[in-house]
Amino acid sequence: MFAVIKTGGKQYRVAANDVITVATLPGEAGSDVTFDQVLTLSHAGGVEVGAPAVAGATVSGTIVEHARGPKVIAFKKRRRQNSRRKRGHRQDLTVVRIGSFSLNGKTLSAPAAAAASEPALAESAPVE
Repeated sequence: MFAVIKTGGKQYRVAANDVITVATLPGEAGSDVTFDQVLTLSHAGGVEVGAPAVAGATVSGTIVEHARGPKVIAFKKRRRQNSRRKRGHRQDLTVVRIGSFSLNGKTLSAPAAAAASEPALAESAPVE
């Protein structure tokens, strides 16, 4: 079970208990956040694809922490003019743990058989 959500102008494919890093969101660490722009929702009942968003679908999560991204240096030089400019930038980010999905007010849950078989497949497949 997964969903594709849109926040901060970007799209993220998320599943339950995923930890994602998104552009800054308002709220304190530990507070709940709800994503209303759900573009696609896959669940036991099938796949819902929105045009552009799935009506009545929401994804809830919890803010883990507020962080800052790596420093990006913007250096500009104009040759033979003794002109240089160096600026740094660090993007403000929010780390979010995805909780549950809901569609039309009903909370969706992953089927127990599928959830139990997915980790077993991941562990048994050799990585070379």
